[in-house]
Amino acid sequence: MRFWLLLALLLITTPAISKTVAELERAGHLQISSSLLPGGNIVPGQKIELAIDIATNRWFAGGTRIRLPEVAGLVILQTNSFASNSTEQRQGQTWVVQRWTLDVFPQRSGEFSIPSVSAAVEVNDESAGVVTGTLHSPAIQFHVKLPETLAEVEHWVAAPTFAVTQRFDRALDTLQPGDAILREVVFEATEVMAMMLPHLETQKGEGLVAYPQAPVLTNNSNRGTTTAQRVDKITYIAEQEGRYILPAQTYYWWDTQANKLRTQSLPEVEFLVENPLGENAPTQAADKEPPPESTNLIPLMIGAVLLILCALTLWLGYRVVKSPRTTHLIAAVKKSWRALLALTQPALPKALNPDNSAGE
Repeated sequence: MRFWLLLALLLITTPAISKTVAELERAGHLQISSSLLPGGNIVPGQKIELAIDIATNRWFAGGTRIRLPEVAGLVILQTNSFASNSTEQRQGQTWVVQRWTLDVFPQRSGEFSIPSVSAAVEVNDESAGVVTGTLHSPAIQFHVKLPETLAEVEHWVAAPTFAVTQRFDRALDTLQPGDAILREVVFEATEVMAMMLPHLETQKGEGLVAYPQAPVLTNNSNRGTTTAQRVDKITYIAEQEGRYILPAQTYYWWDTQANKLRTQSLPEVEFLVENPLGENAPTQAADKEPPPESTNLIPLMIGAVLLILCALTLWLGYRVVKSPRTTHLIAAVKKSWRALLALTQPALPKALNPDNSAGE
């Protein structure tokens, strides 16, 4: 009797048998699958989505981590940091589903194969507790075709929508040499990355200097829709007079909704730079002689100024001489001068002075 009680106690206290992710997958408690959206009519540069679905009839105990594969000719990006979670009924059981979406941009035409994607998962099993491991999605193949209308096109944007606009920071009908013009061109498209948008070519010409700024690239995602924007700014300075033309530019756009090639264009911009005073206005103004009237008045004005200064000097001298203080000062100077002269005269009469020969 004691033996059976001891055996039952050992069975109760024995820890649950550990399992692996592979065992849960083989037992049908964990699944992983992959799919490609859209499935056909893919052109180079077009965004396609690689969806990785991870489902279990247990529940996830932690976060899932996706490891991106590397494939030549493909740009694979994980633009969403989190998966979309949902539940669904399968044969009367509730399954929890995680969907991870990777953005794939083929850079050329041809056949492609995306290898299995690794997903590190944590699943809570009823009998084994938390099971940690790695799942591998099945590989997937697809074909990218270059339409005939794109065969002669060097660069295009493959997107549902694409637009290009431009503006200038000032009116172009009142320009003078040395004026600066800021040109801003904005490229916008959906379902692409900003680094894949075209750029504005810088036009240069004799007398026109261009100073491009670094482009500003922006990617935004709103409710599953990705919007890309590229802003190019160029400052033009016309160093001399003349007529300048910024030529029209055409950008090609493959409409992925209509599967049709379209174009977006910037119109030609022409502006005139001129001196409002005329080409020889500064030289003529410098060489022009003053009128005779002004030439005759200049000496008269100078003489009048000198006469006034002389009269003012004489008047000030007269006031100084007639001043009482000046009179006493002059008298003192005269007295001192007479005293100095007296000191130079002999002390005795000339007849009695032996050194004086005048009386002999």
